[in-house]
Amino acid sequence: MTERELAEMYFDFLTIEGFNPEMEEGFIRFKTEEGVFLVVVDAEDEQYFRLIFPNFWPIESEAERLQVLAACDTATGETKVAKIFTVRDNVWGTIELFLERPDHFRAVFQRCLRALNVAVATFAEKMRG
Repeated sequence: MTERELAEMYFDFLTIEGFNPEMEEGFIRFKTEEGVFLVVVDAEDEQYFRLIFPNFWPIESEAERLQVLAACDTATGETKVAKIFTVRDNVWGTIELFLERPDHFRAVFQRCLRALNVAVATFAEKMRG
């Protein structure tokens, strides 16, 4: 698939699902009650699917960073497929999958979104003590 075809496939799916997506360079942006998510468009590896929840927790101090790293480890370790990690002074979450065909993401998208939200909730719970 070309980058445009892949982007249109994601965009059309998200539109049908009611997410009101926006096309950006290299990704599709959409909002839920939890925040803004991105689906990465990677035409060089069309079997790779990546859903991102960027910048959901700011790291406000170096002292907090240690707590953040421990919470990232807990959330990633306890949630299937999800990864929670730091990017500079923010915390991101992601789901990354290899799929036989690019359109196979449709069958697992809602589960991926739920898993990512569970990982973020686990992270937040750990941070709040």
